[in-house]
Amino acid sequence: MGPIYTLRDFLDMVRRRARLVVTVTLLGCIASVFVALQRDHTYESAVVIQVTQPMIADDLARSTVDGSSARRIQLIEQRLMTRSMLLDIVDKLGIYADTPAMKASEIVTNMRQSISITGVAAAREGFADDGTISVLTITATMGTPLMAQQVADEFAARLVELSVQTRIQQARETLEFFAEKENAIKDELARLEDEVTQFRFEHDISQPGVIELRRGEIAQLNQSLLEIAREMITLRRAADQVNEGERPATARRKLAELQEEIATLDAQNTLLSERKAELELALQTSPQVERQLGTLDRQIQQLQNQLASIVERRSEAEVGFRLENTSQSERLTIIEAASWPDFPVSGGRKKLAIMGGFAGFIFAICAAFAMELMRPVLRTAAQMERETGLMPVVSVPELKTDARSIKRRRKLQQKARQSRV
Repeated sequence: MGPIYTLRDFLDMVRRRARLVVTVTLLGCIASVFVALQRDHTYESAVVIQVTQPMIADDLARSTVDGSSARRIQLIEQRLMTRSMLLDIVDKLGIYADTPAMKASEIVTNMRQSISITGVAAAREGFADDGTISVLTITATMGTPLMAQQVADEFAARLVELSVQTRIQQARETLEFFAEKENAIKDELARLEDEVTQFRFEHDISQPGVIELRRGEIAQLNQSLLEIAREMITLRRAADQVNEGERPATARRKLAELQEEIATLDAQNTLLSERKAELELALQTSPQVERQLGTLDRQIQQLQNQLASIVERRSEAEVGFRLENTSQSERLTIIEAASWPDFPVSGGRKKLAIMGGFAGFIFAICAAFAMELMRPVLRTAAQMERETGLMPVVSVPELKTDARSIKRRRKLQQKARQSRV
């Protein structure tokens, strides 16, 4: 510490450098007061929003808006903090109307720093965290209480509006997707059916089911032809066995009857054979044609299965869209509007001024100590004994030799002379 070792030395230093200490301290107080007066107050207002659960259970009518509420709110927050959205809010409320020289980038940065959106997670069910949010808090920090309240209310209203629009848009897009998919499958199914019809017409193929009937008819014709052949063989044998010993007239009559029956069976055989040939000709198709027809039939079956699934999903999407459009699904509800801030949240000016004055005093003491270090003078007998080890015999006090001291000494001498006279 140089010449400063004890409290008495310190107090002597303060007494000697009182003018410097007082001057620097006053300057520090003046500067701190000026800075405190230049500092603007900031006010904070908050809006509390509750994430309300659906009015109808998901087991009964499920919404088509998937994902956790935390992720959806995060996406909405990103849309709220876009440049265009922030500038639109600033223009609507006239937030920086008193500073027209401020650039748009600076306005956007200040707004993003002034607005905060925090969420409180809902109570967990078991050990799984499904990302559900129960309460949202939107906090706005502005220069005036009115502006803080208006900004918080505006952001809350836009957050709720964006949430509703986002859910309805997602449900509508889901419904439109399945409706378009259903129409596309119906068109494709109609095209395939027309193609199958044209394919059967070009290759002379009957409709499904008729082929099996014709094959059964061919089997019956074969059975009938077989019976006719048997009967003809029996009649021919009977004709060959006609007794020549009978009367000629009787023999001729029996032979004529047998020949007539044989002719009738022969005509039936011819007719059935022609019918069989027609049916076989109608059923003559190559393996490649049958393969192509089977492929088309399988495609039609697959499209019919897809159509049934799409129709079911489209019905679910329609129910989900109705839930979103009637506000019966998950929604955001403002349970506490923005309040009027009574006190600023920034540090008080008085506190700042006091801290600045104290800092000025500390700087003044440091400056006085630096002056002492620059001129280390032994001023007391104790200091001389401590520094040199020698005890002084006589201590001569410091004599003031300035002009005031000389004038005062001369006045005292004149008064003493006049009293003697």
